[in-house]
Amino acid sequence: MKLVPLVVATDLDGTIVRSDGTISTRTRDALVMAAEAGATVVIVTGRPPRWMHQIAEQTGHHGLAVCANGALVYDLRTETIVESHPLGVDVARELVASLRAAIPGLGFAVETVELEFGHEPAYRPRWPTVDAGAVVADLETLLSRPLAKLLARHEGLDSDELLRRARAVVDEATATMTHSSRDGLLEISAAGISKATTLAEVVQRNGHSAADVVAFGDMPNDLPMLAWAGHSVAVANAHPEVLAIVDEVTASNDDDGVAVVLERLYVSD
Repeated sequence: MKLVPLVVATDLDGTIVRSDGTISTRTRDALVMAAEAGATVVIVTGRPPRWMHQIAEQTGHHGLAVCANGALVYDLRTETIVESHPLGVDVARELVASLRAAIPGLGFAVETVELEFGHEPAYRPRWPTVDAGAVVADLETLLSRPLAKLLARHEGLDSDELLRRARAVVDEATATMTHSSRDGLLEISAAGISKATTLAEVVQRNGHSAADVVAFGDMPNDLPMLAWAGHSVAVANAHPEVLAIVDEVTASNDDDGVAVVLERLYVSD
């Protein structure tokens, strides 16, 4: 890759967002420094756009975010969706039936393309304040519109084991499955959609390629992006699978690991 990357792609939670839920001044300044040096900065996250208002404010309403693991592209300037790759209703219904039969105890939730969150009574949200407006309904109602993400939670399995069991039931031609937490949550997108695929489209439209990208992440949903980017960096607190495949490991999210790398790459002489 080029000595100074033309694109900075970074995950949010666990990567630039600290354990207390904030982004440090040092990290914000480092992202601004990269942008002022001419780099395109893209946020690439599993978060839905409805959780991005604070990020938009902290980044000065500048640039694009790839949200919901690649299902949505969100303009941080206008806070609007500019591109979507939805999971179809029929496929979502088939997935629920297959997974529920193979893995008893699952509860399901949905993130719709229209930025609404809903879940069946058996699903226990971990962010009740953020999801205060959630629709609680039966699956037939929840699965009536195309989805950004289908979520499945199991209270008795960790996320690694849940993903392993789910991949034994559902192949990649049907849906993309991953996780970004350790608490028994499975994240399901349309087949062929990931952080990497949508980021690649955004990068290409800006006239760049994978070789121009430095990417930062911490969890399995970041693996495709990190494998694709010209230079991949994991924070020290990353999942073991992420640590095993990256080009570089930096300090943890709580120790401004992303800023450490950006300061090295973009510091003015």
